[in-house]
Amino acid sequence: MRYLDHAATTPVRPEVLQAMLPYLTERFGNPSSHHTVGEAAAAALADARARVARVLGFRPADIVFTSGGTEADNLAVKGLAIGAALRRRAPVHVITTAIEHEAILASCDYLERVHGFAVTRLTVDPDDLAAAIRPDTAVVSIGYANNEIGTVQDAAALASVTAAAGVPLHLDAVQAAGWLPLAGTGADALSLAGHKVGAPQGIGLLAVRSRLPLEPVLHGGGQERDRRSGTENLAGIIGLTTALELAEAERAESASRVSALRDAFIARVLERVPSARLTGHPTRRLPGTASFTFAGTSGEAVLLELERRGFVTSSGSACAAGSDEPSHVLLACGIAPEVAQTAVRFTFDHRERGDVISVADALAASVAAVRSGA
Repeated sequence: MRYLDHAATTPVRPEVLQAMLPYLTERFGNPSSHHTVGEAAAAALADARARVARVLGFRPADIVFTSGGTEADNLAVKGLAIGAALRRRAPVHVITTAIEHEAILASCDYLERVHGFAVTRLTVDPDDLAAAIRPDTAVVSIGYANNEIGTVQDAAALASVTAAAGVPLHLDAVQAAGWLPLAGTGADALSLAGHKVGAPQGIGLLAVRSRLPLEPVLHGGGQERDRRSGTENLAGIIGLTTALELAEAERAESASRVSALRDAFIARVLERVPSARLTGHPTRRLPGTASFTFAGTSGEAVLLELERRGFVTSSGSACAAGSDEPSHVLLACGIAPEVAQTAVRFTFDHRERGDVISVADALAASVAAVRSGA
């Protein structure tokens, strides 16, 4: 079975497991404990924080470890917006786009519904960002790279606009890690999830400038400089740190190699299945992502046919648990609902070196089988 759904999750790298093992066995201390075992854990935590900060181009004090990308996005959007509102003593305004991950969109919905904040949802490409910024805008939250269609935003251009207006920019970089530069984006906050780069599920981080007012989402013992309470997942943090360093060291070579494989795959699919339509930007896309629609089929039926042939992938986001609704991302791109439900997404690993032509040929055979009712 060949796994081609790496945007959903990746296998844990052997180097990451090796780095984590001591913190799952003899180095098990709680970093908040005031004894030698706890102090050793605190030292390891501080070291990991500094190493992550170097990769991201932030200061160690800016790094907040979380349970994953969803919590990091929630903390960024809610924390920055509510923090600004408390400082101003008035509701504020948030800007995002219509194609964001549900963690961002649902956080914006919460702020609008519960706190009466105003939310502007820009179109697919945030070209009109400057015009949308208002005097009460507290945060702009945009995905660096889309998890379904792979479209990459121009982070430097976004940061230039927000910096000129004095508004913090949050980039959801969960899908970008290992593919795109993370340091020097100009963002004031950056979300990551470990399981997208070869660390375990259940660990992530938010890098956020410590000068910004950030209201915690989780309250309790005041860990993470009072920005995220709860005993730190030290083994997971070590794993995330190791995976992030490895991904960054390999990034340039991986992006170049996998981009070439992706382009060959896309060309073969479009050649073998003339009705296939590539979704997302034709060139500004993640190296490992190719998503298509196949009008007149069922995306789920195509996926079952592919799995029968030994290839596992998905129709889109793994985070829309149990939903049979068409993707909000594809709908925002102007794709009709009945066509959006035919989507199939392929996401390759950073270390992919395999034969992609056989994958394209299996996809063509699967589409043909669904269309023929075989």
